[in-house]
Amino acid sequence: MPALLRQLQGLGGCTRPIRLDGHRTDINAHTGEILRQLRSGELPAGHLLVRCNNRRLTRCAACAETYRRDTFHLITAGLHGGKGTPDRVATHPRVFATFTAPSFGPVHNRPTSSAGTARPCRCGTLHPEDAAELGTPLNPDTYDYRGAVLWNAHAGALWRRFSIYLRREIAKRAGLTQRAFKAYARVSFAKVAEYQRRGLVHFHAVIRIDGPAGGTTPPPAWATADLLSDAIRAAAMNARVPGPVVDGTAYAPVFGRQLDIRTIRTADFEGGTDLTERAVASYIAKYATKGAETATGTLDRPVKLLAELAHLDITEHARRMIRTCWELGARPDLAELRLRPWAHMLGFRGHFSTKTRRYSTTLGTLRAARAAWRRDQATATDGNSGHPEPAVDQSEESTLVLSHWTFAGVGLTPGERWLTEAATPAPSTEGEPTHG
Repeated sequence: MPALLRQLQGLGGCTRPIRLDGHRTDINAHTGEILRQLRSGELPAGHLLVRCNNRRLTRCAACAETYRRDTFHLITAGLHGGKGTPDRVATHPRVFATFTAPSFGPVHNRPTSSAGTARPCRCGTLHPEDAAELGTPLNPDTYDYRGAVLWNAHAGALWRRFSIYLRREIAKRAGLTQRAFKAYARVSFAKVAEYQRRGLVHFHAVIRIDGPAGGTTPPPAWATADLLSDAIRAAAMNARVPGPVVDGTAYAPVFGRQLDIRTIRTADFEGGTDLTERAVASYIAKYATKGAETATGTLDRPVKLLAELAHLDITEHARRMIRTCWELGARPDLAELRLRPWAHMLGFRGHFSTKTRRYSTTLGTLRAARAAWRRDQATATDGNSGHPEPAVDQSEESTLVLSHWTFAGVGLTPGERWLTEAATPAPSTEGEPTHG
């Protein structure tokens, strides 16, 4: 039992681990000495258990929390340095921008006055914050479901077009050509996609101006947060991607008119504390683990057959969005959008979090560092006996690894699940600031 508990604790609370059958042998490449052997049948659980690493909060809360924390550190490193990013990035012009989708028809909402108080919806009702009808169309029969689905499907391409236009707009304001701009400055960003209640994604992004070599060099004197904000507005207004023509209607996805841009400050940077680095990082990381199912009441897994919808507990609005994806996905001219495989995501198939190469560290680097730390811990202490192992050189240059693993299932047995829940403390969370 103690050995099984230690193996389960190594999962960090993951409730849907991958079970593997097989073996691993570490051999000293110079002497042929066997340094370590691992056979799945000899492990307490009878299998090697590997974390599922699912980012979705609805699938595995523990792995989603790890993903959220990694995203928090990734964003934070690009705001004030660390994890290989120089501290000087804290003095570079930085803004937090939110890009929304256009309207495809009036929906139930909670408008607010300039004083921040809620006002009645267009339907005449003052909806509570948790009202199920929020985000659903006032008239579903006239709502442009096709336009909404196609906007989601092109949202990633629209962001790429915006990022190109942004560099052009900054260069224009600096009096530079696009080619010359690269010798003076570089645009770095990190963004996440969040679903609104109406089922459309919008993007939250940290956008920064660096010197020509990225965060390691200071930006030119003309680079200011105001210049960056002005360029973002112009690029967002002009960004447009050519869409398909469906039954005589041409679609050309653009961003919505609601664009929120706020300068990021620290307590010692121009004396402002309106929008702090920690608030931005926490806000973005929060949405890195949430998909369409959290906001719109849709599914967190692909739809195999349309007939499944009749037996699923989802909202009627999500049901119509999925049906629209299924309908459009059958058209040969829209095959490249892969709307049917991504119907559960309401047409959006882009990455939930993306960043430029030089914004900060990567999720892969953070995971590799964590895995290396765990290997060091396992080497220092034998997992079964608790006695220290003799020190051996297990560097990549001197160790030959022979392994073979096969899939054996997913999840925990009832007894393993009980032990995991009993031994795993409730996760603490970062503060989740609000954003107006």
